[in-house]
Amino acid sequence: MCRQIGYLFAVTLLLSTGVSFGATWQIPGDFPTIQAAIDSALVLEGDRIQVEPGEHAGALVSKSVEIKGEGGAIISSGPAHGSGMSQGFRILAGGEGATISHLTLTTDLAIMNGGAVDNVTVTQCTFLNTVQAISNWSGSGWEISHNIITDLRTRCGGGIGILIADFQGGVVADNIVSHNKVSGTLHVSDGDCGGYSGSGIVLYADFRWSREGTDSIEFNRVVKNKVSLTSDTPDVVDVVALELTEASAPGAETLFITNNAIGFNDLRGTETQLAFTPTSVEGENKVSRNLGDNRGHGLHPSLFQPGGN
Repeated sequence: MCRQIGYLFAVTLLLSTGVSFGATWQIPGDFPTIQAAIDSALVLEGDRIQVEPGEHAGALVSKSVEIKGEGGAIISSGPAHGSGMSQGFRILAGGEGATISHLTLTTDLAIMNGGAVDNVTVTQCTFLNTVQAISNWSGSGWEISHNIITDLRTRCGGGIGILIADFQGGVVADNIVSHNKVSGTLHVSDGDCGGYSGSGIVLYADFRWSREGTDSIEFNRVVKNKVSLTSDTPDVVDVVALELTEASAPGAETLFITNNAIGFNDLRGTETQLAFTPTSVEGENKVSRNLGDNRGHGLHPSLFQPGGN
């Protein structure tokens, strides 16, 4: 009797507070493709799109949905990119709060932020030999955690595991990059133009080609990741485990990448472990307690926890 009363009370409480649970849709059981599910009026914000084992195409993500793989589901194709490369998922306006998890991605540009979309989660995915695995352009509040990135490729650019960056003159803040493993070989394409480095993880302010760059990239945390990469053609494109770079930033007096916490990362196994451009960027960020070239002065661990900036 007490159990029944408790159950009825719980149901009444859920109804009175308006709490609801999203539906789960199977691919290809309910919809033939992930894109068809996202485009359907039946699939609502907060729903889960469950991707069954096998090879699938990715999608343009314009809803706050969870896209979760099962049984080794593979994303091997997807929307075309203007550069002629394939994307797995491109996050568009409306995709705020989306989650992508438990998938293996093999496309050129696996996950791209295509519209300064905030609060996206990418977790427990595997990326195999991508040009860029996770590229968060201009977004804040992303959580990128517990992913495995094995091997990278270049195409006169790229060769990047995880990118937090801006070129639209905004504020990029409160992103968390944690517990990811980036390892293997950076494969340099035949005839690559060179003159740059591939990166395991990079914070990047992009002022090239008269872009707006960024107002600030700040209060992001890069913690407890493991990066071990080698280039197969280092005289053309070398590799850096973790870098903070302001590309062609105007005015040597102003720094745009500041107050980020870079700590407790294992960078051993990569010859160049930390890189800062300009070098003064290092002093404006909390870089400490990394295994390998252990930059910093043993800063207190609390500085690398949420709210510790």
